[in-house]
Amino acid sequence: MQKIVVLDGHTLNPDDMSWEPLQELGDVTVYPRTGPGDVIKRSENADALIINKIKMTREVIQALPRLSYIGLMATGFDNVNTEAARESGICVTNVPGYSTPSVAQHTFALILQLSNRVALHNQSVHEMEWVRSADFSYYKHPIPELYGKTIGLVGYGAISSSVEKIAHAFGMRILIASEHADKAEFGRIVSLEELFESSDIVSLHTALTPKTAGMVNAELIGRMKPAAWLINTARGGLINEKDLSDALHENRIAAAAVDVLSKEPPDEDNPLLTAPRCIITPHISWASVESRQRLMAALIENLKAFQAGERLNVIN
Repeated sequence: MQKIVVLDGHTLNPDDMSWEPLQELGDVTVYPRTGPGDVIKRSENADALIINKIKMTREVIQALPRLSYIGLMATGFDNVNTEAARESGICVTNVPGYSTPSVAQHTFALILQLSNRVALHNQSVHEMEWVRSADFSYYKHPIPELYGKTIGLVGYGAISSSVEKIAHAFGMRILIASEHADKAEFGRIVSLEELFESSDIVSLHTALTPKTAGMVNAELIGRMKPAAWLINTARGGLINEKDLSDALHENRIAAAAVDVLSKEPPDEDNPLLTAPRCIITPHISWASVESRQRLMAALIENLKAFQAGERLNVIN
């Protein structure tokens, strides 16, 4: 029976789903979390590894001669040395598309929190400010309409396209900067520079690559309107966090809302943790119940296909 080891299963399944479908495919061991020093020890007898953010370096891969399969519980695969895996004859799969509705939803959750300040007003009411109010209605912060505002989407994949549809439903103007698209359903394709200059809201939806790492830097942020917002539900490494923090401290842009940081969990000295007008959520845009259910089902189908001698969602 094939030995299957899950090294960091907690984020996908914090005990609200069953591993039973995976257990039907082999002898399964599930670790909620695995530190870097335990990866090789826990994996040395595995035929198949199921991982999310565990770093599979060349050194780790070469120390696991029995391993034939790495199944990612994610779409991104920058934590796996895919070249080393290929050289060792290890098949690596990912799960594309499972989180698209969830990430698009969270993108607008961040935007709506910046616009309507629901949490702020709820807190105010529970602190009895409405009870003491002389008026039937009051507001703690100006509330802008999204209708007629311009949103700029950096990247144009499945998630960006879903965000585009939601923005269109809100009556927003849409700009898109993408090297891989020459037309869009509702938006207009423009240069990255024009997008940052013309948008009221800039939302990042592009992959983290050597070319895009730190792309949102002081120069690009400096092109934004003083009243503009920056949203990131893609990868934290797209942003030079010191440059964004400086811009917020100096009131050069109005606000930012991010679900991802360059290091996760972040260090205490991450500059965005103390930046003003910066909303941060702990990388949860992918994590709706339905999204995780889709992810669980897809990773099982990937492994089933591999065991049957087929290839599904192979990335190397």
